[in-house]
Amino acid sequence: MDTIETRIQDLLLTKFNPTVLNILNESFMHNVPEGAESHFKLVIVTDSFKDISIIKRHKAIYSALEDIIKSIHALSIHPYDEQEYKRNPYIIDSPNCVNKKS
Repeated sequence: MDTIETRIQDLLLTKFNPTVLNILNESFMHNVPEGAESHFKLVIVTDSFKDISIIKRHKAIYSALEDIIKSIHALSIHPYDEQEYKRNPYIIDSPNCVNKKS
């Protein structure tokens, strides 16, 4: 089955050739149906981002995902070049959704 997560992975691998690509489906942390693919955290490390501002990195990622971005409710993006990631590979955990029903 061609999931949104798989499509994100394929598009970003092709466009950026990253050395690190972590796509975390965080939908379970929100008030969505079980198995939903609506909330993602993305950690991407590539030297394509060297000397590029954070805003331009985000725009490049959104551009690469333009065909599926409307299918995603939330996308947390953590883009790094190789040196930035080596200096600080720690990614902050996402908070739980305040609207999540138990």
